[in-house]
Amino acid sequence: MSKARMTVDLTGKSFRFFGSKSAISDAVETALVANGARMTTGHGDILIVAYPLLPEVDTDLIKLTEDARVMAEHQGGRIVVLLSAVAVVPMRRHVDYSATMSAAYAHVRGLAMQFGPSVLINAIGCGLIEDDRGMQLAGDTHMLTHVPLGHAGSCEDISDAVLFLSDPQNSYTTGQILVVDGGWSPGYGRNF
Repeated sequence: MSKARMTVDLTGKSFRFFGSKSAISDAVETALVANGARMTTGHGDILIVAYPLLPEVDTDLIKLTEDARVMAEHQGGRIVVLLSAVAVVPMRRHVDYSATMSAAYAHVRGLAMQFGPSVLINAIGCGLIEDDRGMQLAGDTHMLTHVPLGHAGSCEDISDAVLFLSDPQNSYTTGQILVVDGGWSPGYGRNF
């Protein structure tokens, strides 16, 4: 089981998870619990929404407006959406998937404007993520040829990013995407 590397104080906070389950979402849940948050099935302080992170999986846009409205009525909260890094740099190998991720990120930005300041809504753009055995969990293996850091990321890289966006001390970040891709998105054009 993954252990959280980052430490934030989420004591007294509750979270709910919605979407595609994976080893990455399991690592996120473990990190939130390890930092004091408790899982709930009802309204929570933090909502984690996970899209399928492998491009071969068909996906539709997840509507978050009602969740954001409920959070705003309950004096606020955080929504963190797990997306693919192709939300910011499309891949010609996965055009439809890239379009869905870009639409999801546009949705995050629009909701951040609509429900701020009480609800902070952000996304994480996952690059090539592998588990400890080298099994691909997110992204496309072809991304690695354009990753300046030269290796795939881990579940803990994503859970640390979720903790950062969930941290009560992080009170001025909304409508953003934190791309955790080893530099794939800015490094994409370096070989062309």
